[in-house]
Amino acid sequence: MTGSPGTRTVTAGSMTTKGAKAAYGLAGLAGLLALMEAVPRLGIVDERFLPPASEILGALAAELRTAALWTALGETLGGWALGLAIAFVAAVLAGVVIDLVPGLRAASHSTIEFLRPIPSVALIPLATLLFGASLGSTLLLVVYAAFWQVLIQVMYGVADVDTVADDTARSYGLSRWSRIRNVVWPTALPYIMTGLRLAASVAFILAITAELVVGSPGLGLEIQVAQSSGAVATMYGLVVLAGLIGIAVNLAVRVLERRVLAWHPSVRGEVAS
Repeated sequence: MTGSPGTRTVTAGSMTTKGAKAAYGLAGLAGLLALMEAVPRLGIVDERFLPPASEILGALAAELRTAALWTALGETLGGWALGLAIAFVAAVLAGVVIDLVPGLRAASHSTIEFLRPIPSVALIPLATLLFGASLGSTLLLVVYAAFWQVLIQVMYGVADVDTVADDTARSYGLSRWSRIRNVVWPTALPYIMTGLRLAASVAFILAITAELVVGSPGLGLEIQVAQSSGAVATMYGLVVLAGLIGIAVNLAVRVLERRVLAWHPSVRGEVAS
């Protein structure tokens, strides 16, 4: 019974903090919408180039009632999810192997440092040559961009394994797979989830970029078509939709991260605060 009031106090404080953050976020969004409404209305920017927020939202609402938009949205999310999954699995396997095989990390260091800084958009000509305006181009850019985000975090995580714990596991005769599962994986998992969170956002950006530049089917292509046809309000509306989806992707991965790392002290402390 003695712990109950304290628990209620922590919970109430946490709810108050979250409520305040949500209120500030909504206030900021309302301020942005008011600014976007006022700037063209006051003639600061020509309405032909920046329609008022009310027109943009109206155009978005009209687009949301069309089947074509939902089809394009499904293609974008499908390419994003598939590319992210391929990059995640490949990066986790590669990172674990590189760190656990003696000498492989030193041998691959220069190659990784050479390939990692190359912008994914620099691969657009290659993607176009190989796959044209298809899902393959989107996957190439998404996988390349997301792979490095996860790989670097996996390598950091595996390198952070406590050598004493690993030596103890060896002395008890645990197999390599058992050591990976019981020693390496719990240590590397927080790093891996951070990599996934970073990769999810980068992958979505590259999916839209591929559709905009290469012309692969999806939301980015719909934005390009709206721009080329002079439907400025629709174009901005689709851009707003892309931003909202990006926020939703980030929130979904954060929720997944909290669930997977519910046992980790950093997540328990975040929930308690």
